[in-house]
Amino acid sequence: MPELPEVEVVRRGLAAHITGATMVGTEVLHPRAVRSQPGGATELEAGLDDVRIDAVRRRGKYLWLELTPRRAASGGTRCLLVHLGMSGQMLLGEPGEVTSPHLRIRSLLVTADGRELELSFVDQRTFGRWELCDRVPAADGSGYRVPAAVAHIALDPLDPAFDAEKVARVIRKKRSEIKRVLLDQTVVSGIGNIYADESLWAAQVHPRKKATAMRQGDVVTLLDAAAEVMTRALAAGGTSFDDLYVNVNGASGYFSRSLNVYGREGQPCPRCGTPIVREQWTNRSSHFCPVCQRR
Repeated sequence: MPELPEVEVVRRGLAAHITGATMVGTEVLHPRAVRSQPGGATELEAGLDDVRIDAVRRRGKYLWLELTPRRAASGGTRCLLVHLGMSGQMLLGEPGEVTSPHLRIRSLLVTADGRELELSFVDQRTFGRWELCDRVPAADGSGYRVPAAVAHIALDPLDPAFDAEKVARVIRKKRSEIKRVLLDQTVVSGIGNIYADESLWAAQVHPRKKATAMRQGDVVTLLDAAAEVMTRALAAGGTSFDDLYVNVNGASGYFSRSLNVYGREGQPCPRCGTPIVREQWTNRSSHFCPVCQRR
């Protein structure tokens, strides 16, 4: 599943090309892509007719377009929430350019300078979705308005308002293993299995260490490591192991070349040379160095 860096790469690509554009016609080609939408395809298609895209936002792994009816004098509170799921792609191109058999939704846009673009939602595994919804105040008390489905999602380490000291105090109250806490999107968002493993390796913390057993400074170091790892991943265009994750131009990211532990079972640890261990963890896997990350 795309994590924060991959979703941010998509957000930046969309923001650069469609901010200020008007959605003039949307067609839903597969009902699963709008399964969360009250009224289904009919409501989504009607709600995306003649609306201006004011901004493209993200929190954690969630992406949304802030919308205003073109006839309105000021900004609205409606938005198009996009979740990429396991394989969702937001592709931009000429009308009719995307012909994938996995095309689920397409929307015709007219840019501020009068050009026509088509925004295509391609999703091979059909776990992704679009949903037209209202923006409400986020649960973090900031007053920032987010889609209702995202209100409970915490800030992520790359958000300017993220307070590592404050989040570390919350983490240290959790009785779970530290990796499980890192993946809890209500505590800290945007971190998935790949970047959890990479952050824990960078901070030399075992994934099964209890959060309550960690010192405040060590948790802050771990959160700083997560921010640093994801910043580097973002600069590399994200992590791609196959062609399911691509940016808006269809290009893959190449941070997979810089991974230290994830997917490197049996290979030497870049820090000490010990073979990396892969361990079953819930329905996933954890990758770590048994020497650098002692339990």
